[in-house]
Amino acid sequence: MRAEHEDALVAAVVKAVRETGGHVGSVFLRSRDNRSIVLAATCGASPALLGGWRLVPVNSPIPVAAAYRSGRTVHLADADETMRRYPQLAMALPYAFGSASVPVRAGRESLGAMAVVWSAPPGHSGLSRVQLRHLRAIANRLGAALADLRARGGAFDYDAATVPIEVPAPTAPAVRVGLFDWRLDTGVVVADDELCAIFGLAPGAFDGRADTLASRLHPGDRVSLRATARAAVADGRVLARRLRIRAADGYRTVELWGRVPEATGEELRNHLVGCVLDAAAGAAAVTAVERLRDGLFSLAPDGRVTYANRSLERLLGAGVRELLGRRLWEVLPWLSDPAYEDRHRAALFSQQPTTFLVCRPPDQWLAFSLHPDANGVTGRVAPSGPPHPPSEVSGPTVESGESSTASSGSGPGHPTPGPPTARAAPARLGAIYRVLQLGSALTEAVTTEEVCNVVGDQLLPAFGGQHLAIYVIDERRLHLLFHTGHHDRFLHWLEGKPLDTPLPGTEALTSGVPLFIESRQDLADARPALSTEGVGAWAYLPLIASNRPVGTCILGFDEIHHFTTKDRGILTALSGLIAQALERARLYDAKSALAHGLQNALLPHRLPVLPGIRTTGRYLPGTSGMDIGGDWYDVIPTEDGVALVVGDVEGHSVAAAGTMGQLRSAVRAFATAGHRPSAVLAGTNRLLVDLGPGLLASCCYIRIEPGSDHAYAVRAGHCPPLLRRPDGSTDVLELAGGPLLGVDRTSTYPETRLDLPRGSVLALYTDGLVEERGSDIDLGIDDLRASLAHARAGSLDELADQLLRKARRSPHRSDDIALLLTGYHPEQIRPR
Repeated sequence: MRAEHEDALVAAVVKAVRETGGHVGSVFLRSRDNRSIVLAATCGASPALLGGWRLVPVNSPIPVAAAYRSGRTVHLADADETMRRYPQLAMALPYAFGSASVPVRAGRESLGAMAVVWSAPPGHSGLSRVQLRHLRAIANRLGAALADLRARGGAFDYDAATVPIEVPAPTAPAVRVGLFDWRLDTGVVVADDELCAIFGLAPGAFDGRADTLASRLHPGDRVSLRATARAAVADGRVLARRLRIRAADGYRTVELWGRVPEATGEELRNHLVGCVLDAAAGAAAVTAVERLRDGLFSLAPDGRVTYANRSLERLLGAGVRELLGRRLWEVLPWLSDPAYEDRHRAALFSQQPTTFLVCRPPDQWLAFSLHPDANGVTGRVAPSGPPHPPSEVSGPTVESGESSTASSGSGPGHPTPGPPTARAAPARLGAIYRVLQLGSALTEAVTTEEVCNVVGDQLLPAFGGQHLAIYVIDERRLHLLFHTGHHDRFLHWLEGKPLDTPLPGTEALTSGVPLFIESRQDLADARPALSTEGVGAWAYLPLIASNRPVGTCILGFDEIHHFTTKDRGILTALSGLIAQALERARLYDAKSALAHGLQNALLPHRLPVLPGIRTTGRYLPGTSGMDIGGDWYDVIPTEDGVALVVGDVEGHSVAAAGTMGQLRSAVRAFATAGHRPSAVLAGTNRLLVDLGPGLLASCCYIRIEPGSDHAYAVRAGHCPPLLRRPDGSTDVLELAGGPLLGVDRTSTYPETRLDLPRGSVLALYTDGLVEERGSDIDLGIDDLRASLAHARAGSLDELADQLLRKARRSPHRSDDIALLLTGYHPEQIRPR
């Protein structure tokens, strides 16, 4: 079934390129561990050109991963839109191209994603709706085909070792081939349309006679062709002969190849089948190119040289045999600057020509021109004078061209500063991408848990690892902070070890030098007493921030793993980013724990138990940003009833929590002193203004008078409470209200009388429960009202948990939430 699987991938990616008019198409399929999507097939671009995108973590902020995660199309019309929506991708590939990524799905299951790329100068409108619809249909058909193969037992795994299928982009043939079937005894020839065209005959006008074809040959070839053909049939050998065919300007040479069919019977002894090859145009082109004084070469999409003329040998100082099959920047040290490789990549992605100057040591300046299409690049090299002023240029200089490179900081005719002559091995696209992606993700991680999850999500799929552990230093000993993988006891022997213990994890940290162990045998030779726990290779990365050791990050591989020089360099660079992010996150966690402890101390630990009234409260901190805020709730027994309070101090900080504590105390003091609800909020408002913390607060205060079935409510810029009656009908209680607390010292807060039927439930809450970015808060309040009306709960605690279920699941809730539910005569509350 592998052949069916590969045929489905090839058909889909080729059709995607053809239907959209793109020049690159690719299919990514889900990895075995579901952490990545892996490049499975590509059309029009070498996998080497995609660099770090052969294996993409599913949570990567790039379009193809976003399409896989969301199940939606990601359409980026041009480079400007790419920069706005996916700046990481634009930084790593700052070229003039557009792209569309669509999910590959089977029903509701995401199997992968498909992407196409096209040349897009600024202002390009991208794909039409029809083209996007066709692209989605192709992806859906591919998903259905893959699901069908899987159902029939044809499931295939994708991982870091997967070799993607590479399909060249459609192109016009360089050689024309015509087929024939020739009966020598009768002179009848069956020829295809291409052979007729080679002989200069209209296919419909050919009469099927050998003499007609012979009439198109040079007179010297007509007689010898028949004699050679009969000799080939008689001897059973292959016929191979050059023929001269009449052309408008003389004759051109073709090659004829024929053989006797493998069969018995006398009639087959007079039978010849074969083909005619017309490569004259190609041969003439090569001859013409070899006459030029300029150097000309052709590059495959992956940058390897497929042709070079003799003049290129002279200009570059390298032989054709040395260049063929290799990349120019790998053969010639003076072309090894990554910026020159980037010019090739820019031409392919943007499909726009580009030109730049290079200095061949000691002082010979050469002008390179790159002209791309979907199948590769044609290059031209010519002698040139130095740029002006020469002192400003040490790297590539763009002289002309249409391709744009957002990161170059230069335009046509403007020199681009480059690195000094002496330099280390150049960083390639994959290395740049990994550093950019992990660095960006780490800037968004706030807590140590978030940092560790980012590291696990990014490093393991990027390098094909199966295990990751992060140990941190505490009192000069290593302690496990994070672990992921299927070996629960991965490196358990490091736990609690002092830093001076002679172990790989401690030695890498104390020396500051990463340690790479590529096999169990290497570990056994160095540390025979250590347990491998089924792991075949390790990378120990010291985490050092501001010259201070923080801990050790260890990657584990199930099998032997060879770490290339590039892998080692990337991991070493990434370890510094991880260390800085981890140190920052640990400091945040410490401060957050202190603030959270302060907030917990200010909230009520237990609500009072009162006759005829049951209450329950909930507080949820925000899940993004500083998880401390100024929301609070309280239940206050008074001489003539009970007071219910919910409030919200603006901001998320220790100051907000401190102000919340002061307001809670103030409300309690005014309430227990017997003040009416309007006086409670008026007095609290004056106190907040006098304290002058620079913060405002909202509040809803309700005093219930037991036995009267009445309550009195006041509101200071707060969300209206909800009332669910015994029959299940639920209303938003529109209360008269005053301004926020802290705005004006003279503000007043009118009271509203409420009727509380026995068996009703009163809900007070803060705006974090009902407000979502980009949505009207009134819609959120109505959703909460509907949830309260239809909730089936046997107790207030169950009801509170149901109302908070959606909020608890939200990973990016920026605001904290307070909820207070009160049941009046709760014994009458029954599930509906």
